Amino acid sequence: MTLRRLVLLRHGQTDYNVAGRMQGHIDSVLTASGREQAVTVAPEIVRFGAERVISSDLRRAVDTADVVGNATGLPVKLDPRLRETHLGDWQGRTVPQIELEWPGAIATWRSDPAWAPPGGESRIDVVLRSRPVVEELDEEFATGREATAVLVAHGGLIAGLVSGLLDLPTSTWPSVGGVGNCRWAVLARRDDHPRWRLSGYNVGVGP
Repeated sequence: MTLRRLVLLRHGQTDYNVAGRMQGHIDSVLTASGREQAVTVAPEIVRFGAERVISSDLRRAVDTADVVGNATGLPVKLDPRLRETHLGDWQGRTVPQIELEWPGAIATWRSDPAWAPPGGESRIDVVLRSRPVVEELDEEFATGREATAVLVAHGGLIAGLVSGLLDLPTSTWPSVGGVGNCRWAVLARRDDHPRWRLSGYNVGVGP
């Protein structure tokens, strides 16, 4: 086992973030501030010395990952399994709009990882589809020197995947908070402690 570290980076600010709208699989775009965030964070990600950069194929993640890839000199591999939670009928709506049509549903969704919005995915579904990305990296780096991989993805996916890789009981997943735009989480492990350990969460540059 030589995959030693995972860096999970959330994309920069988008037009939907600014408008307070749920994105899910909608292909929203980075704002000027979001692009600046990517440029600012890239040198910090370079310091991890990654061997792989893998990104969600949604545009906001791809554009963020491209900046990181250029800074690291690494190609960016796109993987749709790293997409954000599909939010079904909620996509494109604001929280107040959702609360108006589905009273109490937002609170249920936030407190129960097994609950899915109408036509969408649960957080457990998201972890089941994204975790194989890490398992395949484990196979790729099964022999050879210690490796670090950067996954550029989305807030909901990162919170879920961190919870899943740490083998936390699903009842505790709602306690893992969100990750800000262009902020990251770090998971690490070693031979004498082979389970993933959280070494940083919602880490970023500046306030």
